[in-house]
This record gives sequence, C-alpha cells and structure tokens, in this order.
Amino acid sequence: MIVRDFNELKNTDKAVANERWTSVRMLLADDKMNFSFHITTLEAGSEHEFHYKHHFESVYCMSGTGRIIELDNDNKTHEIKPGVMYALNLHDRHRLIADEGADLVMACCFNPPVTGKEVHREDGSYAPADELEKA
Repeated sequence: MIVRDFNELKNTDKAVANERWTSVRMLLADDKMNFSFHITTLEAGSEHEFHYKHHFESVYCMSGTGRIIELDNDNKTHEIKPGVMYALNLHDRHRLIADEGADLVMACCFNPPVTGKEVHREDGSYAPADELEKA
C-alpha cells in the first residue's frame, strides 16, 4: 500500500512549478501503478496551453472555476467548476484558463505515468518516457 500526504509533499521535489502553476506529483512511474496522480494548482487569472501528444490525462476539478478550450475543435469551450471532470482521450490540444478570484485546483491522472522529470516543451507536451530514459 502507498500512503502519501499532499501537505508533506508540497514542499519537496515532488512539487514541480512553472509559470503560474504547481503540480504535486503524488504517484509517479516508479510507483508501478501504470498511471501517475497529481494535484495541480493553476493560479487565479492564469492561462495555459497544453498538448499531451504522448500521454492521456483525466482531470477532476476540486475547487475554483475556469474554462477549457478545445483548440483543434473550433475553440469549443467547456466550463470548469468543482465536480467537473474532463479526459484528454484524443491527445487534445487545449487551453486551460483559471478564473480570477481563486486558484483552480485539479486532481490529474496521466497514462503512461510521468516520471517526475518531465518539463513542458514549447508545444505544451511532455516528451515520451523513452526519450527521458535516454537523457
């Protein structure tokens, strides 16, 4: 059994930060669960473009509000609020916007699992795991 405390991990190297977001990686590839699990916080008023070409992701909104825009589907927009889940089942290129007033806090699962070494590339994607192993 794996038991981890978000409050203990958020001040360790398991917390990966970038421009206006932080992701606490609670499960990673080394945990051998075939997925990774993260709590990601997007700063209120921030906007982010992602395109996970090599990973599938599902996201559940825990708190805050915002929007997700499908960039390859006529900019179709979906409201994000607590209780809403979205899944990037087609490696969807998307823009995620956190509304002003409160951070957007999301629980995220990735398959294949991330290793913890990933950084977003210029196109908003993570490198495939086999590329990271060669680095």
